[in-house]
Amino acid sequence: MTDEEDEPTVEPETDGGVADGDVYTSEAEGREYRDSVYEPLDDDSLNEAPATNDYPKSDGQGGFRIADLPKVPKVSHIVGPSAIMLGASLGSGETMFWPTIVAEGSWGLYWAFWVGVITQFFINTELQRWAIATGESIFQGFNRLHRIWPLFFLVFGFFQIGWPGWAATGSEVFAAWTGIVPRADWYLIGVVSMAVIWLSYQAGPLVYNVIERAQIGLMLLAVAIAVVLMFTLNTFGQFANLPAGAVNFGALPSDADFDIATFLGGLAYAGAGGYTNLAQGVWAREKGYGMGTYQGRIKNPLRGSGETESQDGSYTFEPTDKNMKRWRAWWKVTQREHFLTFVVGVMVVATIVMSISAQYAGGGEFGGSGVTMWLDTIIPALGGGISAWLLYALLFIALFSTQYAQIEVFVRNSSDIVYQKIGRQRGWDMSYIFLGLLTVFTLWGMAIIGFQVAQPWIILVIGAAAAGVMMWPYNALTIILNTTRMPEHTQPGWARILAMWWATAFFGYFSILLIGETLVTRFGLDAFATTVAVMGSAPGGYALWVFALAVQIYTMYRSARAKRAASGTVEDAEEASGFLA
Repeated sequence: MTDEEDEPTVEPETDGGVADGDVYTSEAEGREYRDSVYEPLDDDSLNEAPATNDYPKSDGQGGFRIADLPKVPKVSHIVGPSAIMLGASLGSGETMFWPTIVAEGSWGLYWAFWVGVITQFFINTELQRWAIATGESIFQGFNRLHRIWPLFFLVFGFFQIGWPGWAATGSEVFAAWTGIVPRADWYLIGVVSMAVIWLSYQAGPLVYNVIERAQIGLMLLAVAIAVVLMFTLNTFGQFANLPAGAVNFGALPSDADFDIATFLGGLAYAGAGGYTNLAQGVWAREKGYGMGTYQGRIKNPLRGSGETESQDGSYTFEPTDKNMKRWRAWWKVTQREHFLTFVVGVMVVATIVMSISAQYAGGGEFGGSGVTMWLDTIIPALGGGISAWLLYALLFIALFSTQYAQIEVFVRNSSDIVYQKIGRQRGWDMSYIFLGLLTVFTLWGMAIIGFQVAQPWIILVIGAAAAGVMMWPYNALTIILNTTRMPEHTQPGWARILAMWWATAFFGYFSILLIGETLVTRFGLDAFATTVAVMGSAPGGYALWVFALAVQIYTMYRSARAKRAASGTVEDAEEASGFLA
């Protein structure tokens, strides 16, 4: 490599006199991020941040050590966390829930899909903010608000992901595709697929790198197949319905035809959803985004020493001109990575797959079951051939990649929570916590599939509904955390605060509908009936709506008050701001 190639590929000097070489990495330094980056620090040699407006509030729950914010690489160097998120998305909302919703309810509901995806863009990047600014996981941040929250999300995360619906559904697709076993014996393939996933996690010394590479490969293959199918099946005519459906805001089916569990699942999975979104910040830390560079990565004890690099630190940076510009650049590059990888990937693949379901199954009734729609209606209508084969392949890859990522999500999130709540004080090694949870969770999934506790689609619906309800409280907590605990220069701007208020209200509304329906249909509590229009709900239903309103008001009050209080408290804080700060 020449010296010129090793230099930053930007202008010699930025505004304010800070050289770009002090803000951006060289090409060689940036490429190191492709394998994730870790730069160890001697915490004892670092100063602890004082309790001033220039630094995050610790509230007596462990202070922050001061270190410079690392230099900023290119977008192409840090692609990874959002690719895993994309893989976690394709087998749920993008190939199962939304194609079924559109086939049964028409393109008129497309507005909810794209609004859900854009909403999750703001949610996911706000979940990254805490990790980039402090090196802590979002669960450590939530713990600073109240110790109950990490445990709450651990329990709800199990209810969402603890049922291997993607492996089960993918196994049914694989059995129908290959005929290797009768379709009714799908569980045999499911057990094998769980074992294959466990073995694949042992393919390298750094667990994150193994997952990232596998997911990027699967995603590139899935996108390529989807594009080919669009041409071979000639579904272009369906796209004429997109504009009307995209602006059909607020349109919902009548109460009689409204399966709120499936619809809320679709909203949660208009992207990844639920416990999976919470992994975005953990993956950002593992990749080395921002202050996450100083946090260690989980090693595979079966492939090396088993000694995990330290993940005990909590860091912050002094608001110097250089660090302010680095923060602004980090925020810009992480938003681009998530938008170009996750948002664009989800929109392209899901819209193509919806066009197929609308063309070949439009107006059908499948009881909300995507498996039934694909295997019993659409694929038989194709009459075999290359298109049917490719569609089978797309469905299986999407479902397998989702199960692959969801195991990673549950194990990594849960390992972080267990380590922070119990393991750190007892001297446990994070790598062994991860391996132990991975093994137990895999065996649990094999047991659920092997004993056929429930049919594949029902498992997916249960998980999706749990994901949607979970997103309501953590949307509120995230914006409260990022405004009440962060200093002015790292806080979200007002546009993002408004977006998170919207996200809280959006998922709160549909969560209340689901809670009301569950209380009525599962427990016979008709007094808690809720309606789509709100008016006409039963007395208990109105109480649920009042509770949702109280949550919304509290969220808006806490975050707005903190944002206003922080204004003007950090000198030159505007140096760190930018579009969608």
